[in-house]
Amino acid sequence: MDNGDVIDLGSPCVHAHFDAHALRVRIDRVEKRNAMTQDMYRAVKRAAILADTEPDIDVLVLTGTDDVFCVGGDMGGNAIDDPTLSAEWDPTDHFPFRHLERCGAAVIAAINGLCYAGGLDIALHCDFVIAAESARFRAPEIMRGAPDVFMATRLADWVGVGNAKWIMFAMEPFDAARAQEMGLVQQVVPDDDFGDAVDAAVAAVARGGPGSRRAIKDDINRQLRPHDFRVFQRSIMNPEMREGMTAFLEKRDPVWPRD
Repeated sequence: MDNGDVIDLGSPCVHAHFDAHALRVRIDRVEKRNAMTQDMYRAVKRAAILADTEPDIDVLVLTGTDDVFCVGGDMGGNAIDDPTLSAEWDPTDHFPFRHLERCGAAVIAAINGLCYAGGLDIALHCDFVIAAESARFRAPEIMRGAPDVFMATRLADWVGVGNAKWIMFAMEPFDAARAQEMGLVQQVVPDDDFGDAVDAAVAAVARGGPGSRRAIKDDINRQLRPHDFRVFQRSIMNPEMREGMTAFLEKRDPVWPRD
């Protein structure tokens, strides 16, 4: 691959190019605060597959546009049916989270702004996180009646059981400094220095032996707990989830069924 090569990941809202042994991916749907449609999630997954299989790529960098990293999945009914779904690069999983963990390249979440819900899922499945001081984090899934097993498992791995419960139960936003205190973020930098800090991290990681880095990543990630997808399967479109989703779309507080 040559520096400056533009990579087509199959979504007009996810841009990628190759630069100095790094695949740099930027989420760009600012009119919807970078809310992810299915084709955008699959584009990130394709980036992870490419970084895993292309020997010139040492680092995969994921970032957002303007003051938003990603606020999660688009739940407003704006997704477009994709007839190419059956021809997906890896049709076994259309979300990128496990592919990011399995990717042999180092994966950096460069959090430039709001990082909510599915955006937080993306960050939690990267190898480490660099955040601008203005970045904000939040996990609002329980307000939707939707137990997110990706988040529940990895939050506990990253920040501990108590912090994971606080983040998910309270659903309050918190800043980059608090995220670093809990271990969610490894480096917080002033907004004006954010790009340079990401470049420095890429250069530092790329100095190492790719085979050794892959072996260490595999060894460390073996300590991670598996996701229990039965949690979501038991909840899918039950009365609580239906009320949570309806309340979200109607922009009101949910009235939870209690029977």
